[in-house]
Amino acid sequence: MTKLVLDTNVFVSGIFWSGPPAKILNAWHEKKIKIVCSLEILDEYSRVSDILLKKYPSVDIAPFINLMIRDSELFTPIRLKTPISRDPDDDKFIAVALAANCHLIVSGDNDLLSVTGYKDIEIINPNEFVSKYLK
Repeated sequence: MTKLVLDTNVFVSGIFWSGPPAKILNAWHEKKIKIVCSLEILDEYSRVSDILLKKYPSVDIAPFINLMIRDSELFTPIRLKTPISRDPDDDKFIAVALAANCHLIVSGDNDLLSVTGYKDIEIINPNEFVSKYLK
């Protein structure tokens, strides 16, 4: 089973809109893939979702967060000695991937996408993931 870290923009996009991020969440819900996560990432998912809920109050995000808490593999991220990404806030995704021995991050963030190949971690966008892993 493919194991991956899901960047916040992909997780939230999959909830609020259709397209490749929604296909990724559906594959996870159908247990075709495994998502690894940390408490810090879950906090970010919740924080960003709360911001979007003000714009889209009809979307109930709680079941997705609860499902992520229940069905993802939670890891304590390793401590990185130096920043890896151009945006140090993105390093939490790399740190949890390393802790989980996970070699795949799905992201739409250019700062994170530019780090692909670090310690054998492939960082790809949702379109690439869908065409490579879900077809």
